[in-house]
Amino acid sequence: MPVIDLSNVIFGWGSAKPVLDIPELVVRRGEKVFIRGPSGSGKTTLLGLLGGVLTPSAGHVRVLGTELNSLTAVQRDHFRARHVGFIFQMFNLIPYLSVLDNVTLPLSFASDRLLAVQHSGRSPQEEARRLLGHLGLTDPTLLERPVTGLSIGQQQRVASARALIGSPELVIADEPTSALDFDTRSAFIQLLFSECEAAGSTLLFVSHDRSLESLFDRCLSLQDINRAVGEVH
Repeated sequence: MPVIDLSNVIFGWGSAKPVLDIPELVVRRGEKVFIRGPSGSGKTTLLGLLGGVLTPSAGHVRVLGTELNSLTAVQRDHFRARHVGFIFQMFNLIPYLSVLDNVTLPLSFASDRLLAVQHSGRSPQEEARRLLGHLGLTDPTLLERPVTGLSIGQQQRVASARALIGSPELVIADEPTSALDFDTRSAFIQLLFSECEAAGSTLLFVSHDRSLESLFDRCLSLQDINRAVGEVH
């Protein structure tokens, strides 16, 4: 069963021309797939559909065998929390929570991910520290601070650790290296791959940084799979 299975998916905003028209997109379990595309090619819209934040105008969006179109908005939220680790381009961290609390937050909404941490023999806080440590965030005082006191690069690393905690079956990363320097970017990619491989998670990585393409199992151009891209303004 594919982890991601899109067929004849069309999405447009209101009466405007479609921004997505994807006849087919299939991603298998355990794959690491890189999707590239320039601004305006529909990358963020595609990720919104896969996360259940958006619903298509037509066609089918199946994630882990579940037809997202058939779920209510609340059911899609629960599904995303349980099964998908999302690294958002704008981070979406909770400003009044500490670094540790931001990372462990998904475990409050997803019992499957909490059980995965417990089976590792670590507490949620220990697992959060382990992931953050791999990303160079080891200062105990920093981990207790609200995330608003962090740099943009540090916030991006916190968002990455939050997505990985609890070994979600699907990890979706939207331009996750844009605020990282070369050394931190390398450590992040290594952590992302090792955590996904250890958990058997599938990785969908969206970026315009073509220097990363060769690291992945396969690379797709959104311009090639999205028939509406020529109509996007």
